[in-house]
Amino acid sequence: MSSYPFHLAFPVTDLEQAREFYVGLLGCTTGREAPRWIDFNLYGHQVTAHLVSEMDEVPLNPVDGRQVPARHFGVILARKEWDQLADRLRRHNVDFIIPPYIRYEGEIGEQATMFLQDPSGNYLEFKAFAAPEFIFDKDYKD
Repeated sequence: MSSYPFHLAFPVTDLEQAREFYVGLLGCTTGREAPRWIDFNLYGHQVTAHLVSEMDEVPLNPVDGRQVPARHFGVILARKEWDQLADRLRRHNVDFIIPPYIRYEGEIGEQATMFLQDPSGNYLEFKAFAAPEFIFDKDYKD
């Protein structure tokens, strides 16, 4: 398995709003830029915002009794980093899609999770597993 970071490209309707959100709120740094896109360093991974004129609707999927946006991306963090990010987002009065909570508490796959949207409507999930060795474990209930 590769230890290189992943790359993900996603649409945004305003590049400067994207910059304010990813740099100003989430703490990313920027990489290469062009008039219609910006590379962000999201916890060591390259995510690229591409300017589009409009966004499509995102379907929802039930997970752990909550409606999760089917199209989303994010990062698995160490619990301390997750707690720090959750605290920073709360201090900025972020309107969470799914507020920070513990999913599958006491079970294999227990994880802290939260969902929010960027200014263009992209859904992001940040999570931290209680036992990272179970990130890809197939034995879980929903």
